[in-house]
Amino acid sequence: MRDFRDAKAMAQTLRDALKAKSISVSHSESLELVARTLGFHDWNVLSAAIQSSQPVAADSKSAPAPSLNGGTVIPVAPMRDIVFFPQLISPIFVGREKTRRAIESAAANDGRIVVITQRRAEDDDPNFDALYSVGVVADIMNRVELPNGNQKVRVSCGKRVAVVRPAEADFLAAEVVPLDEVRALDTEAFALTGEIFEAYRSSTNTVPPQSLYRYAGEPGVLADVVVQLLEVDVEKMRQVLEIQDVVARLETILGWMRAGAPAKAS
Repeated sequence: MRDFRDAKAMAQTLRDALKAKSISVSHSESLELVARTLGFHDWNVLSAAIQSSQPVAADSKSAPAPSLNGGTVIPVAPMRDIVFFPQLISPIFVGREKTRRAIESAAANDGRIVVITQRRAEDDDPNFDALYSVGVVADIMNRVELPNGNQKVRVSCGKRVAVVRPAEADFLAAEVVPLDEVRALDTEAFALTGEIFEAYRSSTNTVPPQSLYRYAGEPGVLADVVVQLLEVDVEKMRQVLEIQDVVARLETILGWMRAGAPAKAS
């Protein structure tokens, strides 16, 4: 009997059945439909459940390394009004005591922390209900104590991860699983990169910066970089972070650009 771990096969069966009735749905839409049918909030949550039910490879470049209690439990730093993406190197400013303890724990172990956006920026003591379910694993590069008592922590962001469940600690910590991209190397993804460059030209009346062209061969990375150049709100940024399907991610960004969300001129 099939269960939630067969979700991808079920999604393909659904697409085939609908296609026979001349009803077309995308790969990502079929995954979302199956997730909701099985009682999960969305595909991200179902994907996390599937991966947590299977052994997770301890690849230091693609999965969070053990840091607490010998598992995939990692300290969490909640972020206000900002969404962090893979490939990003950025400082975070730490003032809240719980987040400081999370940073200290990460630095004392494998140096990794998960950064996740808060649902409400004004929440000074968020729990996991007050955070989105998807963030990124970040390596702590260095820390500096500031005169006001806060810390400036420079981090290098890696893979997308989904929270499976909170962990017991005197700071925010959670068991997480990596979220792997799908259709990252499809012909359709590469075709959409050309449309992204053209939309950038149209929205700014300038040639895209050379720094963007280095990602022409990595459609998923290009999508993550371009969305950070758009004048869109945190909610839309968060939406893109949660899209594992690279073709759907590019289509979403392209739709915003064509609807009038301009890229910031370089």
